[in-house]
Amino acid sequence: MGEITNFTLEKLVIAVLISKADMLNKLIETLTDNFGPIDFQSSLIDFAYTDYYNLEMGNKIQRVFFSFKNLIDPFTLPNIKIMTNNLENIFLVDNQRKINLDPGMLSLKRFILATSKDNGHRIPLQKGIYGEVTLLFISKKFQKLPWTYIDYQSEEYSKILYEIRVIYKKNIKKLK
Repeated sequence: MGEITNFTLEKLVIAVLISKADMLNKLIETLTDNFGPIDFQSSLIDFAYTDYYNLEMGNKIQRVFFSFKNLIDPFTLPNIKIMTNNLENIFLVDNQRKINLDPGMLSLKRFILATSKDNGHRIPLQKGIYGEVTLLFISKKFQKLPWTYIDYQSEEYSKILYEIRVIYKKNIKKLK
């Protein structure tokens, strides 16, 4: 029988879709107010993987990734997802989202996204929030799964998550 232990703290990553770049500074301020200091910010990446968000957000959508210095207990991911859903409302324009916040957590072994949408490969966590193992870290790189979103299959995203993973390794080394 395995010994029950506490979860290892993980790296909070928030993947953002933004269609009004002039909102970026206010977004950064809002994120740091709620989640603490940012220790990684990617450049803005054109988001052309799907037109799913275009009707609400417009045609010029970009992605930016943030990670945070403060590590999180995996148990808190559902509360973070609920909080990010509420934070999106700050940035509504004419009752439409211009910012979409997708929180996830990165460990040395995987990247998990939080979602409110059920599916066979998603695990119910609590409060109507599910966790999806989106990528696995195997053989020194992130590996896609059959359900991995097409943008998360890209080399560009893998490089970003790898950079965040390097920061995370340093974070957990300091904890020991």
